Amino acid sequence: MSVVYTFAVVVLLFLAIGGLYVGVSNDAVNFLNSALGSKAAPKKVILTIASLGIIIGALTSSGMMEVARSGVYHPEFFTFSEVMTLFLGVMFANVILLDVFNSLGLPTSTTVALVFGLLGSAIAVSLLKEPVIGADGNPEVLINSGKALAMIAAILLSVVLAFITGTVLMFLSRLLFTFRYHKQLRRWGALWCGVAFTIIVYFALIKGLKSSGLAVDLVAYINDNTLMCLLIVFTVSSLLMFVLQSLKVNILKITILAGTFSLALAFAGNDLVNFIGVPLAGLDSWKIASQTGDVDMFMGALNDPVKADTVFLLLAGLIMILTLWTSKKTENVSDTELSLTSTQDEGAEKFGSSAFSRAIVRVAVGCSRWFEDHTPKRMRVAVARRFEAPSASELGDDYGQYDLIRAAVNLTAGSMLIIIGTSLQLPLSTTYVTFMVAMGSSLADKAWGRESAVYRITGVITVVAGWFLTGLAAFVLSMIIALLLTWGGMVAIVAISLLCIYVMIPKKKKAEEAENVKVRFTNNEQEALGDIITEVCQTMQTTTDIYAQTIAATLKEDRKALRGLVRQSNDLFYAARERKYAMLPTLHKFHEENYIDTGHYYVQVVDYISEMCKALVHITRPCFEHIDNNHRGMSEEQVEDLTTINNSVSELYGRINDMLQSNDFATIDLVLAMRDELFDLIAQAIKNQLRRIQNNSTSTKASMLYLTILNETKTMVLQSRNLLKSQKYFIEAQATESK
Repeated sequence: MSVVYTFAVVVLLFLAIGGLYVGVSNDAVNFLNSALGSKAAPKKVILTIASLGIIIGALTSSGMMEVARSGVYHPEFFTFSEVMTLFLGVMFANVILLDVFNSLGLPTSTTVALVFGLLGSAIAVSLLKEPVIGADGNPEVLINSGKALAMIAAILLSVVLAFITGTVLMFLSRLLFTFRYHKQLRRWGALWCGVAFTIIVYFALIKGLKSSGLAVDLVAYINDNTLMCLLIVFTVSSLLMFVLQSLKVNILKITILAGTFSLALAFAGNDLVNFIGVPLAGLDSWKIASQTGDVDMFMGALNDPVKADTVFLLLAGLIMILTLWTSKKTENVSDTELSLTSTQDEGAEKFGSSAFSRAIVRVAVGCSRWFEDHTPKRMRVAVARRFEAPSASELGDDYGQYDLIRAAVNLTAGSMLIIIGTSLQLPLSTTYVTFMVAMGSSLADKAWGRESAVYRITGVITVVAGWFLTGLAAFVLSMIIALLLTWGGMVAIVAISLLCIYVMIPKKKKAEEAENVKVRFTNNEQEALGDIITEVCQTMQTTTDIYAQTIAATLKEDRKALRGLVRQSNDLFYAARERKYAMLPTLHKFHEENYIDTGHYYVQVVDYISEMCKALVHITRPCFEHIDNNHRGMSEEQVEDLTTINNSVSELYGRINDMLQSNDFATIDLVLAMRDELFDLIAQAIKNQLRRIQNNSTSTKASMLYLTILNETKTMVLQSRNLLKSQKYFIEAQATESK
């Protein structure tokens, strides 16, 4: 057999590892977010429980491998060489596509990527092969399009149904327990958690064991005696929850962790095929063809039942667990859902507004007003009282993005819908169901207020659109890659393999920049003040460096350096803007006795940082655009003036940075004098430029850029001086209070 096919099998196995990495990074959001968002347990405990579910699910997943072997196309009509091209096209496309979605922080469906990837690759191979004539003399249908259509229908159904179910169940649960749920939980908690635990356990058995092919007799017995089994599980779990509650154990956390384990088990047991099903099918095809050495033999043997090697399943499970613990892209995808469901992030929204989302909000507000006008006042007041959100002081420092009630609803509703879909043989996507349930529960829980609704709706629309885009992109990309592999052979395999390696390599620089501009919500006053003091020092030092490098790069007409400086200044400005949006939630953490004084300082500093960073952006962007458009550079006189001003700014900022880092403001008057001298230099430079304009000795574009730099420099320095003065007053006030 040609070495090309042996190399192709090796590539498929390596792509299986890459597929596991990018797939788990995306799908971990399905089973982690409820536990993480509610802080049901420390993160390490949550990951440990999820890891246990993954390893058990992986070892019971072999029954799903037929999907990759014969689920979308008819392998008996394809030769060995053709199915290898088909498999490579699918895996190359999936690795690239899922990595793109992970980098964007958008959860998507690996099931959709697999099915549509198989469909696109199979069609590409079919277009280039000779028609297969059946016994009746007519061409055979090579593609099983029925499953693809069922997938599309299931997607549309699951998106709407999951959202409505999450909304209704969350509304009823909150109506029963309220946000201050501890009193009601003592009364109804054991029964409520018993119902949730029953659904979760049944989900694990049906979704995990049934599709794995293991414990066939047990699954058959459960199917034949479903009602009795549910009653037994409910009775036992309710009694267990009652006993645990009597022992002062938080039964909501137990339910959430059980749901996390169940979803992780089902994810690995059913979705593992999305990552390693195709490579293992390729390996089996290679083994079959190796027995005869005929690369043109038809692969009807792929229709035979298969049981995957336990060693491969165990290795896949271990890789999934390793990815779960180490992948930064997992956090990126999780952040998207948590930001759309959190009750704490109003102001710091990840998505923007759109005309469609604004229209939806206006319709929703109109409907709300109609219901208020046509609902008895006593009912409105009673319902509103049940939905009164607790204050920041009541929540405490250990409160997550939402409470334990909503997390339990998310897991229970998601599990219930997937059970229903499985029983009806609908190929539901775990990603779609869990995400839309979380969106519906956050809506019912009033996490989408008037201040954040348009942004949250835009975010949901973006994610949902990304799901449908996944199918189209997987189909097209797999088709293109399969065609390239058919025409390019070994050269195409090597080239696309290198591309996949490149996209999977972590981009350290971008990751570090993203980490630097990330603003977190502080838990208490001291933490908030410590963060802002540190940020003042870091921002001032970074501003100093960016400004000096911008002036130097502009004078040298260094376009590449200016592009990087624009990106850095943008990141600095966006971080300052996020800090400004997070200001109100942070102020709620301050103690009442010094709320006014400390809060006044905090508001001032946040505003000064934002304005200073904005001025810096208004310097770097015009400089880059001027050089990028190949406009004439600065004249000698302009270069001389800007060099003098740059040196003066650097000296002034050096003094300011020393004071901020040492908290010694003894020479602040000297800084004031240096600022006045700098302003005199700027004023003189502007006058010099006006003379040059009068004499027509400079270009229009260069004059506009020159004046922009001078004016924005003055603004930037002025805000820096205000920042320093505010910092001085705060340090002195803190010292006085400590005495």
